[in-house]
Amino acid sequence: MPSTSAVTFSRGIFRIPHLRSFLGVDAVSRRWKFFPRLASKHHNETVIGWGLKNNTIAARRYAESNNLRYLTLEDGFLRSVGLGVDHSPPLSMVVDDLGIYYDATRPSRLEKILTGEFDDIPDSPPFSSLRQTIDGAQNPLENRALISRAQQCIKLIIDNRLSKYNSSPDITLKPTAIKRILVVDQTAGDLSIEQGLAGPESFTRMLDAALEEHPAAEILVKIHPDVIAGRKQSHLLRAGEHPRVHLLSENCNPINLLHQVDHVYVVTSQMGFEALMSGKSVTCFGAPFYAGWGLTDDRIQIPRRARNRTIEQLFIAAYILYSRYRDPDTGKSCEIERVINHFTLQRHYFIENSGSLFCYGFTPWKRGYVRDYLYSPWNKVRFASSAWQIERRLPQKDARIVVWGVRENEKIRDLAREHNIPIWRMEDGFLRSVGLGSDLTAPASLVLDNQGIYFDPSQTSDLETILENTVFSEEKIHRAQSIRKALIDSGISKYNVGERKPLTHSAKSAQRIILVPGQVEDDASIRLGCRDVHTNEALLQAVRENAPDAYIIYKPHPDVLSGNRKGQRKTRHPPYFDQLVTDISISQCLDTVDEVHTMTSLVGFEGLLRGKRVTTYGLPFYAGWGLTTDKHKLDRRNCRNRTLTIDELIAGCMVLYPRYINGFSRAFSSPEMAIRGLEHQRSSATNETRISSHGTSRMARKLNNLIQGLMYGK
Repeated sequence: MPSTSAVTFSRGIFRIPHLRSFLGVDAVSRRWKFFPRLASKHHNETVIGWGLKNNTIAARRYAESNNLRYLTLEDGFLRSVGLGVDHSPPLSMVVDDLGIYYDATRPSRLEKILTGEFDDIPDSPPFSSLRQTIDGAQNPLENRALISRAQQCIKLIIDNRLSKYNSSPDITLKPTAIKRILVVDQTAGDLSIEQGLAGPESFTRMLDAALEEHPAAEILVKIHPDVIAGRKQSHLLRAGEHPRVHLLSENCNPINLLHQVDHVYVVTSQMGFEALMSGKSVTCFGAPFYAGWGLTDDRIQIPRRARNRTIEQLFIAAYILYSRYRDPDTGKSCEIERVINHFTLQRHYFIENSGSLFCYGFTPWKRGYVRDYLYSPWNKVRFASSAWQIERRLPQKDARIVVWGVRENEKIRDLAREHNIPIWRMEDGFLRSVGLGSDLTAPASLVLDNQGIYFDPSQTSDLETILENTVFSEEKIHRAQSIRKALIDSGISKYNVGERKPLTHSAKSAQRIILVPGQVEDDASIRLGCRDVHTNEALLQAVRENAPDAYIIYKPHPDVLSGNRKGQRKTRHPPYFDQLVTDISISQCLDTVDEVHTMTSLVGFEGLLRGKRVTTYGLPFYAGWGLTTDKHKLDRRNCRNRTLTIDELIAGCMVLYPRYINGFSRAFSSPEMAIRGLEHQRSSATNETRISSHGTSRMARKLNNLIQGLMYGK
């Protein structure tokens, strides 16, 4: 297939991340608009411009004079997390070869789809996938599979309160016994107003009509987010002078607001379509893309639109066929469901992180990346080194104290009790990094627990609650199976250090091989999770007593081998173990052995993932669920006889409990992407995977990671 390229005269368009994947072309170049002829033309070249702005004139003339195809780009209907004016990168875009969806003065590609005119859709990028969908479905607006898909997407969008922008908080209006009518303002100069057969006077007529047609109702006027941000002007700012009109000037989530009103008036705002998806009646004083199809009360007629369409058909046309999406993690083309899931995940953590968060026990290098895990547009994150620093800022709405691990002191606990502030505990997740945390390597996942913490069996944790009470759906089980396979195939573990080469041993044929992973002996998981065996030496002795004929391989903890944490790097060879392994990755060790015997090490969990028999001498989070042989019992887990499958354990421990961050976009991500990211890092890593205790190299590695950590939060 011949290569394809696009050219733009706009610096802004040229800088759009992953523009090639949006357009489906091989290359995008930029021309200097005053000297367009200085650059050679490509025979498959397409000229692109943004909307109907005046700055597209040069590009349109260039395309016309050189007989090149011209395409109009615009933001999609599910655009981004934040506002475009705040440079939040777009995850959806529309590309139109005829016009643009908000221009009702002439047909657009969207309007052609809605009228059922598919024959003239090009069979070349960026319309190849659309052409294939049309050909595969024949009439996609009548296709049962697409209609079912549209219904599911609409439900997800409404249930999760997703919109064009997704960084606005929910609000709760005061209860009222009368109807509440919403009138939607738009920014002055918005091209969709003029091209939507309306004007500034349309907003006055719309407000007057709402007042006249609903004389006993409360009229609520919604101001555009860009106006609230102080970047653009409004049409209806003075509407609040009317005694029955209440001006909503605060930023709020559109879908959440729509749930609290009875009828919606718009000129051309996208909020009208979102109102239709929410099951509300909509009156239009302009000609937006969703007007004229029998779903709205239209005060302007559009003779070209003579067919009735359902809300699902409008959604198929606008959101599935007309729009295109890019994966927020990979930048590649994707389906709408991927973007819906991404926005849903961001909003989930925005809500969970909202309020005033006081962080205690965090070293300076952690503070940069911790801000990402606690990010919300609706919170304030402050770091404190004492209870007094927190107390002097109280009271704060929705205040919480976030502690690293179990580092809080009695003063912090007293402060929390006195002010009725919950304590959340944060720790590394089970997929952490390429390199050691003690070498100041930033993590790919963390856990945030509002009950306890997973390594402390003395009290219930969020993880234990998840494992105890969750009814795992087929979707969760299937996802856990995929994660398990990806971990085994890739050899990804928590730290991903050591050489990835086969482990050789001298065990006899049929002799069972046991792996004993060493731990940092002053670690909180041993201090809190062990009853009688508290040291690596004691563990090895207990394993030898329980398995005198086994071939025992001892692998010291990488933090100890590196010299970063206290502990014996060497211990007596006989009679406790047969082989000492220091430079082989844990995944390669697990591939070789039959069993894992441990106090509380995560290696036991990683052994379960690989189908190994696991014996615990302490009380780790994965013990007591029927998957391990346990030397001690935790009555709280065992009294209910709750047993789990390995896939249920994975779903709880790796999907529902931790939170993940994409290291490039710094957005909340998924365990699947964490695995892929760690794989990529490991393949390009050099010193990060080597466990070295050499003082100079260790300090250089730490210094480099410290600088990156401190800069991370800027």
